[in-house]
Amino acid sequence: MPDKPGIKKFFNQMVDALLPLLGLALALLIGAVMLIALDANPVKAYGAMLDGAVGSVSSITQTLVKATPLLLVGLGVVIAFRGGVTNIGGEGQLIVGALATTAVAIGFSTLPGWILLPACLLVGTLAGGIWGGIPGVLKSRFGVNEILGTVMMNAIALQLSNFLLRGPMIDPAEIERGTRIAQSALLPEQVWLTRLVPRTLLHSGAILAVIMAILVYIFLWRTTIGYRIRAVGLNPDASRYAGIHVPFYQALSLILGGAFAGLAGAVEVLGVQHRMLEGLSGGYGFSGIVAALFGKLHPLGAIPASILFGGLLVGGNKMQRVVQVPSSLIDAMLGLVVLFVVSADIWSRRRARRREIHE
Repeated sequence: MPDKPGIKKFFNQMVDALLPLLGLALALLIGAVMLIALDANPVKAYGAMLDGAVGSVSSITQTLVKATPLLLVGLGVVIAFRGGVTNIGGEGQLIVGALATTAVAIGFSTLPGWILLPACLLVGTLAGGIWGGIPGVLKSRFGVNEILGTVMMNAIALQLSNFLLRGPMIDPAEIERGTRIAQSALLPEQVWLTRLVPRTLLHSGAILAVIMAILVYIFLWRTTIGYRIRAVGLNPDASRYAGIHVPFYQALSLILGGAFAGLAGAVEVLGVQHRMLEGLSGGYGFSGIVAALFGKLHPLGAIPASILFGGLLVGGNKMQRVVQVPSSLIDAMLGLVVLFVVSADIWSRRRARRREIHE
């Protein structure tokens, strides 16, 4: 006779795993209605989106390029959520990491690449960690809500970037030409990340991001510190009773979350843009949250989730060109994906709580 409780548990696990896909499907369904309202063929539009995401070698590499910063930011989000805190500051942490990386790369451009490249990655990571640690310390020491703290740090980072790129860090060539475009000078070539596929933007940062995902999994599930972070996230009161210093591990979660977002900024500068410029973040700080939620807040689950959302970003651009719809529609559709995926995650958590109470 089959084990009915075991079958029911398996069924519930399958439903929880499929809920994010259901949320994605609902978002695309509503997007189809919006396309029809704009006199656009949704079949043609979504066909163009699919072709833009995976229709050629160039499309696939573009998807992976977009997925790389999403995965790194998503890993930081996973650590923060597992520690019971919410990191909405990935955007600012990414910007600060990119700024610090640029400053080191240009300021020490005479160093050999085998020294300068690791230094740039390390400094970008540290800068993001410090930026994430500020709201972490404010929460642990003064009880400041981390959502408010991280969002405000985003605004500060953006203004800091605007100031530096229009002043101290502006490309001298822009001043000479009188154009004064807000961007830094080109980084020295010895710090450019290696291209994995010729004549594409796919760089070795994609491999680094996957390695980081594996290391985060080992850290959270195979180390004492990782266990304490997850314990604090699951039940801070029980963790406190067990002798775990809850405020410390909450702050540590935000520091690590910021560090990964800062690494994402470093990788984006060194691998794609090769200079710091306005708009470099590309919304990765917020999209990374959705990728993490879609991956069920698991570092390994964030890998396919980041690739999926990277494909949505790349495919959305081609869909806009093919069916001639406003760019605001693409933003609205991605917003719907965010809304439904987050809603699916909340519903999944509530179902899990009800099952625990019932058992």
